Amino acid sequence: MGPHPYFTKAQRRQLLLNGQRSAAGKDIDPPPVVKLFLPDGALSWLLSELDPTDPNRAFGLCDLGLGSPELGYVDLAELASIRGHIKLPVSRDVYFQANKPLSVYAAEAITARRITV
Repeated sequence: MGPHPYFTKAQRRQLLLNGQRSAAGKDIDPPPVVKLFLPDGALSWLLSELDPTDPNRAFGLCDLGLGSPELGYVDLAELASIRGHIKLPVSRDVYFQANKPLSVYAAEAITARRITV
């Protein structure tokens, strides 16, 4: 799959680099590279890497609005099919700037029962 509309070229490069480091067995805890969210719903994702063998599969902190955010993988094609209450698609938060590792965002989200950025 070519470049994904959720990421800039620089973000995609960083996501793939993080994915390559992870796949190589390196113990990494990078900051999230991108935040995706549903503008008219409670869903959000802080993504830190793309799978280098399947760049349609991303890893990060996933919050489906059910009070139990968790680290895991998400299929970007599935995200593209999600629509909110008034049919808005998943979007990238162009103002998001990570300032801590993904594990810290995850710990805070688990305590708050939602992603709080």
